Amino acid sequence: MAELYTLAHPYAAAAFEQAKQEGQLDRWSEMLHFLAGVVSDGKMARVIAEGRLDGQRLSEFILATAEGKLSDTGTNFVKLLAEHRRYPLLPAISELFERRRAEFEGRQTVQVVSAFDLAPGFQDSIAAAMSKRLGRTVDLSMSIDKTLIGGVLIRAGDLVIDATLRGRLKQLGGKLMS
Repeated sequence: MAELYTLAHPYAAAAFEQAKQEGQLDRWSEMLHFLAGVVSDGKMARVIAEGRLDGQRLSEFILATAEGKLSDTGTNFVKLLAEHRRYPLLPAISELFERRRAEFEGRQTVQVVSAFDLAPGFQDSIAAAMSKRLGRTVDLSMSIDKTLIGGVLIRAGDLVIDATLRGRLKQLGGKLMS
């Protein structure tokens, strides 16, 4: 998996620099997200993996699927990926592009996992506290995990804040065993 991101990194960087130069970060995000979805489709993934189509024919096939959704430079990007047989990298390229974009825009996605739906006011409090702690705008990604029993688990990059009942019980168990 790490190799996938290593290979995708220069393509994501090039796409990001092109998007910045064009002033089209939103458009490139949409194009890359769309293309990642196309190549992730089961049938399309099989066609790519089989390798029966040469780069040009595969490029034509994908461009026909994306008709009207790509800019001229987006179309050239697809052709470049075809030339180097890098279509399977598109989901990773899209993800890495979004990370660069978030960094550039001073945003960070913070994952919040809770046992139950959190009230909007509580979500706002978490977002404000994390924004202050990280020094950037925070986008919350909410999910529910009933096994947490109560509390919240917050992840922002390498930072993990475990304020769950399950986490506290594990801590207490560890202290009792020492």
